[in-house]
Amino acid sequence: MFQGAAALSLDAKGRLAIPARHRDALTAGAGELVVTGHPHRCLLIYPADAWQPIRDKVLAGSSLEPRSAMLKRLLVGFAREERLDGAGRVLVAPELRQFAELEKSVWLVGQGSHFELWSDAGWQKQQELMFGMGADLLPPGLEDLAL
Repeated sequence: MFQGAAALSLDAKGRLAIPARHRDALTAGAGELVVTGHPHRCLLIYPADAWQPIRDKVLAGSSLEPRSAMLKRLLVGFAREERLDGAGRVLVAPELRQFAELEKSVWLVGQGSHFELWSDAGWQKQQELMFGMGADLLPPGLEDLAL
């Protein structure tokens, strides 16, 4: 399970050093991971085995239905299979860095089965939106959540 948020840096070649505590779980199984775009303009980083059923479900949608076709273009069209190098880094392709507006400072945010990768500005904006929601933050079905 991936959780927590870490402020990290992309190197000059666009590589991200995955924190050591997550490396084995992220590359378990096939040893590969998948990096793709998300509609909120961040990137998703999945272990390849966890990505496959999501990809298959997206691809099962009709290419003639506009929203389904757009989702395919985003999630599958941007998807790249990658491997960690010997130093535990993953290359974030230039087109993905451009899509998510990633510069040097980034945030790796655990989401249970995967990570989101945010630009520093994008992550700050998400936090501001969250704090601005106040009591409206809890979605239907979680109204009775006790922390």
